Amino acid sequence: MTEQDINADGKRIVDAVTDGGVAIFPVDVGYAIVGNAEPAIRSIYQAKQRSFSKPCGMFGSWEMFNEFIMVGEREREVVRTVLFDYDLPFSIVAPFDADHPIFAGLTDFVIGNSTKAGTIDLLMNAGTLHKEVARLSLERMMPVLGSSANTSLTGSKFRLEGVEQPVRDIANLQIDYGLCKYHNALGRGSSIVDLSDFSTIRVGACYDQLRDIFRRHFDIELSEQARV
Repeated sequence: MTEQDINADGKRIVDAVTDGGVAIFPVDVGYAIVGNAEPAIRSIYQAKQRSFSKPCGMFGSWEMFNEFIMVGEREREVVRTVLFDYDLPFSIVAPFDADHPIFAGLTDFVIGNSTKAGTIDLLMNAGTLHKEVARLSLERMMPVLGSSANTSLTGSKFRLEGVEQPVRDIANLQIDYGLCKYHNALGRGSSIVDLSDFSTIRVGACYDQLRDIFRRHFDIELSEQARV
């Protein structure tokens, strides 16, 4: 395990993505695998044995959310409450501004496999390294795209050594911080909520807390059953 240097490691990750490579690194909800260039995204799908019907997510931040996610004030306040009042990790799916400069350099293949029906999946607040990666991503207008570092449908991996070798083999950079904060026996990564109707796309880490926050503060009942 490497000694943690958040600023240096964040730069190494975004540099690797900028150079067309693939990086594996820890966030609070599991190890992630990311890229940006078309060959990198294709190799991630192939190594994970992931269906192209499942788009990648974007590693983001509150600043990104405010710059290009297109939702109303109620939805914005929901996200603000989760991130700042409760300091929880959270993935949202919502419409986005595809004309924002951060998306300008993506190929049709990459944008097509990182979005769905005019929406994008944005992970926020998943630890200090994630926040630094997102900060540099926005600063450089260089989106960091990917998913959990694992063979598809096998559950999130919370230690680097738990990531299957074929997935690790494609990475130009691997960062090991040991056990992730929200490790769990069920292999659950981030919880994902669709902000258009507050439906649950994936039950993940902190889901019970999220349901309680939505109910108590906003009178919103998140569905227990994840959407297929």
